[in-house]
Amino acid sequence: MKDLSEIMRQAQQMQARLAEAQQKMEAIQAEGTAGAGLVRVRLRGKGELDALSIDPSLMAPGEAEILEDLIKAAHADARRRLEEAASEAMREATGGLAGMMPGFKLPF
Repeated sequence: MKDLSEIMRQAQQMQARLAEAQQKMEAIQAEGTAGAGLVRVRLRGKGELDALSIDPSLMAPGEAEILEDLIKAAHADARRRLEEAASEAMREATGGLAGMMPGFKLPF
């Protein structure tokens, strides 16, 4: 059995790696697209909208419903990509332990 000082040292190392991973996750950006790239959404680390790009061809009268659907789809795509990148950053920081914890959810 490991002595208490070794366990405490490992816990401090893990805490430092988790803090570093959180900083990396906040810096991550992910872009999602829809409509063959006609709509692009870029999200930052905690899911904040960073950029939205809409091709002018979608600004035509009567295209509002299509545009709304494409924005939602692009946002969902960006969110999925962001979660994948954040999960990978957490796996790297924890040496894969995060994937072994049932119910572990990222903070966003």
